[in-house]
Amino acid sequence: MWNIEAGSENQGPLSSDDAVASFVRFLSARGCSPHTVAAYRRDLTFLFGYLASVRLSIEQFDISRCIDFVAYLTETQRSAGGRRPAPPTVVSDRLAPATVNRVLAAVSTFYEHLMLTGTPGISTNPLGVGGGSSGTQRRTNRRSMRLRRIQRVPRPLSEDQAVRLLAAPTRLRDRAMLLLLLQGGIRVGELLNLHLEDIQYGRRRIVVRYRCDHPRGVRTKSRCERVVDLLEPEALAALSDYVTAERPHDGPFQHVFLVGGRSRRRCEPLGYDAFVKLFRRLRRKAGLDEGWITPHTLRHTHATRLWEGGMRELALQKRLGHASLEATRAYTRVSDAGLLADYHRALTVLEGRRS
Repeated sequence: MWNIEAGSENQGPLSSDDAVASFVRFLSARGCSPHTVAAYRRDLTFLFGYLASVRLSIEQFDISRCIDFVAYLTETQRSAGGRRPAPPTVVSDRLAPATVNRVLAAVSTFYEHLMLTGTPGISTNPLGVGGGSSGTQRRTNRRSMRLRRIQRVPRPLSEDQAVRLLAAPTRLRDRAMLLLLLQGGIRVGELLNLHLEDIQYGRRRIVVRYRCDHPRGVRTKSRCERVVDLLEPEALAALSDYVTAERPHDGPFQHVFLVGGRSRRRCEPLGYDAFVKLFRRLRRKAGLDEGWITPHTLRHTHATRLWEGGMRELALQKRLGHASLEATRAYTRVSDAGLLADYHRALTVLEGRRS
């Protein structure tokens, strides 16, 4: 899969298979999830596709080729997956700027790994343009290679859409899951990895813990565990109703949300794919046909409501479990109370001048 046959006559002592295998071992040792490792593999296929197209080896990819590589990525079809790209039929067929930037970051990390491990023939990071050696300089250099991307505004559900979605479930389990996402703002991976011991009814909260033992491979994103208070009564009540009245109690798993009914998977923890399919069914039942409405939209809705209600950025960051405050600041673009107050004051001044 990784061999660059077209450039075999220029190959040095390093094989692409060995390089990727070493990189994957490094990622796994760092504790990266299988999904993260797969994403890096997928991104590196674009690098090897480019090298095959220009008949170069890993060692021969240098700074002078970076602009050509970026051009290759911008001309690659979304479905090309690292193969030699065909001309996109329409603009929307091309890789998005965010995807190009992610591939560049993956390639940069790959070469940083090869440098740190003393790989023969690799003395510099091709994407570390400018010759800087410090970490700050390398980050600045990588940013200079990035494409400009659209800073999109999160799209929360309207009150009517939220009400319709919550009215769609017939099972106690499904309603409890939707309410935890909407009123707790947790991620789907965190939802599906909840254990019974994580529910603290008396203190009206749940504890989001780092777990990677889900039998269906669902993992929590952050290694930073946190407490999520549930002061709105509906979520905790729905969770209690499900656990006491509907959740199977004859299985070996302590996960909260299990497969019910009489299927062969009864009592197994609910997986991510099954949850996504369930959400789509509920969305259609609620008459919400908009493609942008996904399970993650409920987290956006929760964060936007709290921000508009006056929660401070730092508090919102801690509640959502964001590693960076920049991720939280995306919600300030939806509604900014300070901006709105200044706008009202400006209108008042203008009205006063007119009168």
